[in-house]
Amino acid sequence: MVMNRKLSHSDNLIHQFDTVLRTLVPHAAQASRPSPATAEVHDEPMDEGERRHAAGLMRINHTGEVCAQALYQGQGLTAKLPDVRDQMEEASREEIDHLAWCDERLEELHDRPSLLNPLFYAASFGIGAVAGAVGDRVSLGFVAATEEQVGRHLEDHLVKLPVGDQRSRAVLRQMAIDEAHHAQLALEAGGARFPAPVKFGMSLMSKVMTKSVYRF
Repeated sequence: MVMNRKLSHSDNLIHQFDTVLRTLVPHAAQASRPSPATAEVHDEPMDEGERRHAAGLMRINHTGEVCAQALYQGQGLTAKLPDVRDQMEEASREEIDHLAWCDERLEELHDRPSLLNPLFYAASFGIGAVAGAVGDRVSLGFVAATEEQVGRHLEDHLVKLPVGDQRSRAVLRQMAIDEAHHAQLALEAGGARFPAPVKFGMSLMSKVMTKSVYRF
């Protein structure tokens, strides 16, 4: 007979540390779904400038997924209701797919993740923990607002990608579908709709990340 054992504080710390490593160490994240950039999706020729531009955009998206992991981890740590914690963990698992897909695409483009990822991870974890401590309604609302913002970034990047970069485009299309689903679930679970000034502040912080990560 298999008995369910309640995780101890040490077990939880090990799990949290494992999540940090899988998020920040290149190529450590393992996707549960195959990448949308399948063998049937082929790039068209790109020059060096187009390759660097595509890599810069995918580096931004990779860092965005690092931030998402940290947000969900911080929120899950302080969320009060078990079903909210479960939802955070489920969304986090899907975001791991995005992280792995972006990491794989950066490698295909002969480039690397951002050197600033640890900094953005720590900041996002703190924001998530605070949101979760304030209350589940605020925490879920923060998820919805964040995912809506990520969706807008993805749509923007789909336009900005070089015409020949079909493999990155396939990845971003699926990510956009998943992010919209996460936002919808968060609102349906009782998430608060944030007012425009709060969303504007979040947008400004996002711009700081995108500007710095594009090259570094």
